[in-house]
Amino acid sequence: METASFFRNRYWILRHGKSIPNEKGLIVSSLENGIRSEYQLAPDGINQAHSAGQLFLKELKEKNIPLENVRICYSPFARTSHTAKVVASVLDIPFDGPQFKVMEDIRERYFGPLFELMSHDKYSEIWALDEKDPCMQPEGGESAKDVGNRLAKSIAIMESDFQGCAILIVSHGDPLQILQATLNAAKQQIGSPNDDLASRIQAVNVPSVLSQHRKFALLTGEIRAVI
Repeated sequence: METASFFRNRYWILRHGKSIPNEKGLIVSSLENGIRSEYQLAPDGINQAHSAGQLFLKELKEKNIPLENVRICYSPFARTSHTAKVVASVLDIPFDGPQFKVMEDIRERYFGPLFELMSHDKYSEIWALDEKDPCMQPEGGESAKDVGNRLAKSIAIMESDFQGCAILIVSHGDPLQILQATLNAAKQQIGSPNDDLASRIQAVNVPSVLSQHRKFALLTGEIRAVI
């Protein structure tokens, strides 16, 4: 697919590799807990991140995109920063250099205190709520719409800061599902060719789109080209 005129960059998304919370079956969604090193990647997740980096490199070469045009934006959680570091090693790009950007707005969805550090089995309760009303917040947590709002802000920053780049967004399951749902709708939106990507995403951050986000689920360590 050719990049439409209102997209300044190409975008890929990568869900973090299998993490220690994934192995333990724990929900770790608060920023306070998420940045703790004990919740970084499990050994299998390191392998997944390495494979994702190799696949990304292969696609860059196929599209004749030079490495200097790559930008990697990642969530501050331990599992996502660890994933981004592994990808950096595959691409041979300095992780602490200007091509990497940590962005708090692409962090994990906070599911609230009733779910934090509880079993993964409880995710189904959240997703059932999202299907019914994606504007409804789980107690003390974020709704799908809340996450969509901050993702729209993060895309606006990327579109402002970068032009003609290949951007890899390293984030989490729910945020990346929500982002894909809104991107898919934004690409289909009929409007002025001068509309910017962030504006289009904000325009489709609506219940009918957000309630379908589970259709865009990613496996751990899965990478996808989205624009």
